[in-house]
Amino acid sequence: MAIRLGDDAPDFTANTTEGELNFRDWKGDSWAILFSHPADFTPVCTTELGAVAKLKDEFDKRNVKPIALSVDSVDDHHAWKKDIEETQGTELNYPLIADDGGKIAEQYDMIHPNSDAKLTVRSVFVIGPDDKVKLTLTYPPATGRNFDELLRVIDSLQLTAEQGLATPADWTPGDRVIISPSIDDETARERFGDFEATKPYLRYTDAPAKA
Repeated sequence: MAIRLGDDAPDFTANTTEGELNFRDWKGDSWAILFSHPADFTPVCTTELGAVAKLKDEFDKRNVKPIALSVDSVDDHHAWKKDIEETQGTELNYPLIADDGGKIAEQYDMIHPNSDAKLTVRSVFVIGPDDKVKLTLTYPPATGRNFDELLRVIDSLQLTAEQGLATPADWTPGDRVIISPSIDDETARERFGDFEATKPYLRYTDAPAKA
């Protein structure tokens, strides 16, 4: 069954490279990125998992916990972990889920038969502190993911949550943001101060400072 934005992220207990864990207990009130890769000991996946490890400080700043998944065994994960650390020049500092029975992949609809009947595609789920799914992405096997873009999306999600704001095309932190059409001008001034209205429905304001 497809998982949609706003759905509760399915909970699970699994064996990982850091021992058995329950997903929600492990996540706590943090944000999480759950991402799948097709298989251990493959080239694109090796670079992806190394890229995530190198971004640990950036994830920590945002209170985000990454966790990876494939249908390989935990023994394979441990062996491959050494290759990742050797070739990517970084410690693998987050858990790898061993979903060798495919149960979690099925819960999250990570196996697409038209791509491969047995292996997970490159799925991404960003899950909020409320355990709701905030973002879903699916990449084809031959295309590695851009994790800097995922950080940008997380910055947008965290900025706009419950603020009545949105981020425009190509937004990056520090750029102006858009006031939601659901907020009238008077309320917008009370919340955000002065703003620029290029159209009644298109109003720009400076992003509020992080708390």
